[in-house]
Amino acid sequence: MTKIDIVERVYEKVGIQKYEAAEILESVLEIMKETLEKGEGIKVSGFGNFVVKSKNDRRGRNPQTGEAITITSRRVLTFKPSNLLKQSINR
Repeated sequence: MTKIDIVERVYEKVGIQKYEAAEILESVLEIMKETLEKGEGIKVSGFGNFVVKSKNDRRGRNPQTGEAITITSRRVLTFKPSNLLKQSINR
């Protein structure tokens, strides 16, 4: 599913204009992006949690050469679905 598909679904379900649905979706995604960039989590009740976690430097290996390398620290985004979402998927 793409953003265009989501806009189409919102248009069909809510009955607002497509450009309005697209603007709302873009606004929601922008707010989520800004929140995650600050390192804050997002909790959507009944859906799940988006959390930014920090990973430390660690040793790795180049799979082509076998050479040992250091993988630098970075932040990663994780998603943990709610129990309601898990149940809904597994029906």
